[in-house]
Amino acid sequence: MQSNIIKLYLIKFSKWFNLIMPVVVLFYQDNGLSMQEIFWLKSIYSIAIVIMEIPSGYLADVWGRKNTLLLGAILGTGGFAMYSFSYGFWAFAAAEIVLGLGHSFISGADSALLYDTLKAQNREKEYIKQEGWITSSGNFAEAIAGVSGGLLAILSLRTPFYVQFAVAAIAIPAAFLLKEPKVQANEVTKTFKSILQTIRQTFLHRELRSAILVSSFTGTASLTFAWFVQPYFKTAGLPLSLFGILWTLLNLSVGVSSMLSYKVEKRLGQRNSLLIIIFGLTIGYLLAAWEISLAGIAILFSFYLFRGIAHPILKDYINRYTRSEVRATILSLRNFVIRINFAIIGPLLGYLTDQFSLGTSLLVAGLSYAVVALIAALPLLSNKAKNISD
Repeated sequence: MQSNIIKLYLIKFSKWFNLIMPVVVLFYQDNGLSMQEIFWLKSIYSIAIVIMEIPSGYLADVWGRKNTLLLGAILGTGGFAMYSFSYGFWAFAAAEIVLGLGHSFISGADSALLYDTLKAQNREKEYIKQEGWITSSGNFAEAIAGVSGGLLAILSLRTPFYVQFAVAAIAIPAAFLLKEPKVQANEVTKTFKSILQTIRQTFLHRELRSAILVSSFTGTASLTFAWFVQPYFKTAGLPLSLFGILWTLLNLSVGVSSMLSYKVEKRLGQRNSLLIIIFGLTIGYLLAAWEISLAGIAILFSFYLFRGIAHPILKDYINRYTRSEVRATILSLRNFVIRINFAIIGPLLGYLTDQFSLGTSLLVAGLSYAVVALIAALPLLSNKAKNISD
């Protein structure tokens, strides 16, 4: 079972060693796409994830987390192969669909496998720490990829896609060598109807519902902000040669704070941790909207620090209130909500950026997040929250 954690690190590395992210907006613009079209592409990606998110979680629970992770790795590799030879909006859209399907088979299944691997060893209390370290490794991988992708882009903006294909392929043997935890194999429910019934009963638990929603809204806010970073750099007048370096440093900051997230939650407790996450991300949005300049890049770092803290803590809250037999499905439900949210607000924010300004989009996104996250978090902010995880 212990070897599963190492393989999950490799899967996370292959997924997060993202050579294309530091220059992908420039790549799209070089191919004639507007910001609204770019956000439409990301919405198509999100819709592809949404279509398979809950079914993939169900498959992870009944078919096996290993099998769904392997399928996701194969699709992810195929998506980058398609991207390497695609031109224009619709060709990019086809590649995004394949990548989205691949993402849906990995998301949820990886965290569920980690939690139940630890549970099989009576170590589930280490989940925040382990999730934080795996997330941190992914951020460090993305940070290194930021420099590498920037250097590869000097050859051409398409070169990072060629190398990304090889990196994505690392996940295939890593997933193939995973072992299913016995706790999952013993507790899994075998019919889709019974899974839906269990989800319905579980979702009536107010703390679980709150944990899913606040984690989903926070995930949407983090994802949206990431797509604003490159336009922010460009508007602030940052030289192209520094894009990769700044992208690297931002992801290093996420990696560091993810490693320390379990200490933050242990010291502050559930209520204060939630408040710090919500207000920290909101203030980051508002300050970024107010100050778009080279000096304002420091604001991006503060946002990314809170982003790193948020991810492991909020996923742990979901796991605390979720039974093992539907863990992957519930975690997939979280990702489902994130992608639905982004598919709706992404093109709107792209429109606001094109028609008004980047600052306007950041302001709208930040205020919207503050309102919905605080409302969703109310049950978890109570001292009466009780776990139902068995």
